[in-house]
Amino acid sequence: MPLSPGQQLEYIAYLVKNCQKCPLYKSATNPVPGTGNPQAKIMFIGEAPGFYEDQQGLPFVGNSGKLLDKLLDTIQVSRSEVFIGNILKHRPPQNRDPLPEEIKVCTPYLKAQLKIIKPKVVITLGRFALDYFFPNESISRLHGQIKEIVWQDLPLTIIPVYHPSAGLRNGAMLKALQNDFLTIGRFLKN
Repeated sequence: MPLSPGQQLEYIAYLVKNCQKCPLYKSATNPVPGTGNPQAKIMFIGEAPGFYEDQQGLPFVGNSGKLLDKLLDTIQVSRSEVFIGNILKHRPPQNRDPLPEEIKVCTPYLKAQLKIIKPKVVITLGRFALDYFFPNESISRLHGQIKEIVWQDLPLTIIPVYHPSAGLRNGAMLKALQNDFLTIGRFLKN
């Protein structure tokens, strides 16, 4: 009998927990494979786990996660309905930017998650996650736009938005985030 999407995601999480393909596992407290609904219509992708995520092994549990939950509330979507992950599955030391070789070894995990979940829309959170799918593009130019792409043979609909941490630091970015979530809500209703 084939594995259910939930079982397939659990297997990816098992692989992430045992991954030693780059040195990040040595300094991380916990792997953060991602979590959420295996049948999610929305998949959020951030850059990498931060301090609180590393402590708990779950994505977006700090202040950025609290803001993400509030933004989800504005479009009547609960966290239990979505899947949240990151490009990197272990925290880089001192929250430094991911290195190209770290991204390369983590990409198969993210690609497998995308293939299993088959989300209606992928929301990239922040500049780094945008650059992962749209190299050399600007978040200030693309945020809130609905983009159709083929990435590694996967057709994806992507709506880039600012990272919630940017919204916590900058009122203009918070307003842009709120507006972009209204775009996400409209997209889901259509």
